Amino acid sequence: MVALDGPSLGRMLDDVAAGKIQLPDFQRQWKWDDDRIRALLATVTLDYPLGVAMTLDTGGEAQFKARPLHGTGVRPDTVPEQLLLDGQQRLTSLFQALQSDRPVETSDARNKPVQRWYYIDISLAVDEESDRDEAIRSVPADRILRGSFGRIIQDLTTREAECAAGYFPLNLIFDADGTGRWQRTYVSASEDRWDTWSAFQAKIIDTVKGFKVPLIRLPRETRKDAVCSVFERVNTGGVILNVFELLTATYAGDDRYTREHGRDFSLSEEWKTTKQLLSTAYPVFGSIDADSRHETGLTSLDFLQTIALVQTWQRKQRFMAGNSGTASPPAVSCKRRDLLRLPLADYNALAPEVTRAFAWVGKFLGSQHVFRERDLPYGSQLVPLAAIAALLGREALQESTIKEGLSRWYWCGVLGELYGGVTDTRFVRDVEQVIAWLTDGGSEPDTITEASFQEQRLHRLTSRNSAAYKGIHALLMKEGAVDWLSPDEAISAQNLTGWSVDIRQVFPKAWFDRNEADSSRMTSIVNKTALSYQSYQAIGGNSPSVYLAALEKATGLSGDWLDDVVGTHLISPKTLRDDDFDAFYRDRAERLLGLVERAMGKVTVREEADVSLG
Repeated sequence: MVALDGPSLGRMLDDVAAGKIQLPDFQRQWKWDDDRIRALLATVTLDYPLGVAMTLDTGGEAQFKARPLHGTGVRPDTVPEQLLLDGQQRLTSLFQALQSDRPVETSDARNKPVQRWYYIDISLAVDEESDRDEAIRSVPADRILRGSFGRIIQDLTTREAECAAGYFPLNLIFDADGTGRWQRTYVSASEDRWDTWSAFQAKIIDTVKGFKVPLIRLPRETRKDAVCSVFERVNTGGVILNVFELLTATYAGDDRYTREHGRDFSLSEEWKTTKQLLSTAYPVFGSIDADSRHETGLTSLDFLQTIALVQTWQRKQRFMAGNSGTASPPAVSCKRRDLLRLPLADYNALAPEVTRAFAWVGKFLGSQHVFRERDLPYGSQLVPLAAIAALLGREALQESTIKEGLSRWYWCGVLGELYGGVTDTRFVRDVEQVIAWLTDGGSEPDTITEASFQEQRLHRLTSRNSAAYKGIHALLMKEGAVDWLSPDEAISAQNLTGWSVDIRQVFPKAWFDRNEADSSRMTSIVNKTALSYQSYQAIGGNSPSVYLAALEKATGLSGDWLDDVVGTHLISPKTLRDDDFDAFYRDRAERLLGLVERAMGKVTVREEADVSLG
């Protein structure tokens, strides 16, 4: 229902004060600064358009945990009649400034927290030529205005002082008795003030009391996903809410859970515990961040999407098992609407299973030598991988053919760079197709058939931002790459961090500068490999022949033994000892293409011309 005029401002503020109007808990905290509040008060006293507010009647499908507007003092257990979807900043500011008996908690121009009372200068307010913004006065919490060096300019600590200054406290404007007492003190000072007060009463007080708030009031029958969509559309000026925040408020408002457990369900706390558990065991999942809006590694959205994939896949299987007719089965999906419609009971039933699946994913990534968050090619690909793991079950995941198939699918996604765009549709196809392929002899998944790797792409892989770049780095370590200064063991999860292993150049930049060589291939992954910081220091800016001789002395290895160590990186030691970059580059590119082919289980697309010499 849309009310063009809407209720009076006084009535809405009364409802706010009584807790009849509250906020859904996914709303951000109130945060308007002093200048914006002064401008808002000027707008209301002038009866200018305020902007449409929007509420939702409670008691319907869309149940959200509610909280009172900031500064109201409403008891937390008060049940609201409406939830405020749009207009929080305006109504909170107006409530605190016009109806609260406490100073407004706001901030100054430097974003420093301050407390303010708001007054209106009566003489300026009734003057037709004055600017209304100048009539609205912001006064510190102690009601004393000070100038330079703390000099007191105006003392408003008593009613008599306020009246003498002609500053009417705006928090009395809806308090008839309080306004009457203030008026009597004000006019008693001079007979001339009766006319001024009459003008002020008509121009300001009556205007504010008669002010209407344009209101859109959504009925309780409004669906939850519609509420969330509407909320985000009308809050274009703020930070867009994510699904996790919306579900957090929804689950916290689940009355059945609260009655059964004696407390609200906290999705945010559950997720923090889950993320902490997984990231501690498997650093590839990132770390827990106090600011959930800047998640790294495995995110809350990843987790929710995985649960939705598992839930909708199981729902489809149940339908197909019980229906032999022509009715279309429900779709497997993990879109936004699926997450918003995910019942708390289903979440609680599936979350432990999905958590175990992600633990398996952590082990799987370790077996592929993807150990750190910064080296993870695609965070998004973890979603279908975990869903597939959860649906296959622990026994199936022990089978070698299953593990080999998942490894091939994974590397086709990474090296084919298929998870860099819109992924929802690929999530669904992969879950359904990979499971059918691995368990029922189905066709190869699209991710495998569509994946390709072109030789030219190898030369253009220069940045860690590329999934294929990170993938080749991991595959080199999986092949058994040994650090050149620590030849006793291969690079692994145990020494990766301690050795500060990173992707480093084989022919260093200084070599290109000295030899005036074409540097277009210098930053390609072909000229890089996984080495410790100490090995990188030993290389310095030297030619390969020079630093290999230095490495022989440092490690005590003979030339042949060191050559074997260098060979674990799919590098021809002879080309390094000859300082022959062109020969090194041709040979290494060919070896890396073979590495890619083995991981993807398919041939790469080769160039007809010898582009490595370009």
